[in-house]
Amino acid sequence: MISVEGLGKRYRIGGLRARSGTLRETLSTIPVLVWRRLKGRGRLVSEDFWALKEVSFEVEAGEVVGIIGRNGAGKSTLLKILSGITEPTEGRAVLRGRVGSLLEVGTGFHPELTGRENIYLSGAILGMRKAEIDKKFDEIVEFSGIEKFLDTPAKRYSSGMYVRLGFAVAAHLEPEILIIDEVLAVGDAEFQKKCLDKMGDVVKGGRTILFVSHNMGAITRLCQRTLLLEDGHLVMSGPSSEVTAHYLAGTAGMFAERVWPDLSTAPGNQVARLSAIRIRKDGGEISDTLEIRQPFTVEVEYRCLQEGARLVPNLHFFNDNGICVFISHNNWDREWYRRPHPEGLFKSVCHLPGNYFAEGRFTIMAAVGTINPTETHAVCRDAVSFQVVDHSEGDGARGDLATSYGGIVRPLLEWGTTVMEKDEAASG
Repeated sequence: MISVEGLGKRYRIGGLRARSGTLRETLSTIPVLVWRRLKGRGRLVSEDFWALKEVSFEVEAGEVVGIIGRNGAGKSTLLKILSGITEPTEGRAVLRGRVGSLLEVGTGFHPELTGRENIYLSGAILGMRKAEIDKKFDEIVEFSGIEKFLDTPAKRYSSGMYVRLGFAVAAHLEPEILIIDEVLAVGDAEFQKKCLDKMGDVVKGGRTILFVSHNMGAITRLCQRTLLLEDGHLVMSGPSSEVTAHYLAGTAGMFAERVWPDLSTAPGNQVARLSAIRIRKDGGEISDTLEIRQPFTVEVEYRCLQEGARLVPNLHFFNDNGICVFISHNNWDREWYRRPHPEGLFKSVCHLPGNYFAEGRFTIMAAVGTINPTETHAVCRDAVSFQVVDHSEGDGARGDLATSYGGIVRPLLEWGTTVMEKDEAASG
């Protein structure tokens, strides 16, 4: 059903090459380009970034294949090519059958059309007749839970409503090939379980499915085979249990420090390059294991290579399921990033409180960019990682609870209780 041969996708980053667009858009960019050249910024050279490179595989009819990998491994790019949203730079992908896809929130919906109209539009795109869509219409509406908003324009939908309707359409209109990225994280836990149960029914129906997820349990339960992507390359293909075990073993290692002693190979461009990133305990020790109650710091060292650049370091924190917990950049000292910086080596320190992260493993993506214009000059995905442990001792948010305690964060919040009415009979 799916044949992929030597697939590659290249992007150009860090340069000033004009993007394709309308004549009006092109003309409007000319003053900006002239100004940048006069300021000496027009000398920046574009760099090639391969989101995918030499990817080849085949999927048989009725096969359910999972796709896993770290953030930035190329998973979403692959699905966009297979869905016909993005053209590959090299290689080819052949899909034999009607393709239904659920990638980013709102993909395939027209914002000006109502939910009802978008259901029929999606079915028509899949080549279905109106009578076929009519048979599935009530099931789609009931599954999505948006009955009250069925005749409301989609542009007024929340992200959760988009996902609910999008998944309902993709799962019920029965395309021969179903492609799903992990947009289910937008929905609540109950809806995610509902979607996974529905996918189980779809699997039993014998349709061909490609499923991207950071949920290894869902991958092993739903997929017979799994593909592992790393840095745009397909590095492993096999039974889901074996591939997921290999992936988890490779990501389990903790590294609290990353140093780039050679400037030429450090992440970055002609404006800025990363030099080091470290995680330190409250006492200053570099460590990848942190006690839940103790504060810690993250240090980012970077070099400014262009006189006058106003550099802003930022950190992206991800949990073990690939969910971005939060992003933080150095906007605390506004005077710092508003004034031009000299060339040289700088160190920015981010202070994080205790009793904030839940127990578990987290990774940090480090980047350095500029604001106004917003540009990223240096970035390292999965730069460092750390493990938060909760020993259930002392004053913590867990208290005396010994069982599993979920959540991404675990703040120790102030509570107060007041007796509103005393039951005299019970007390006597």
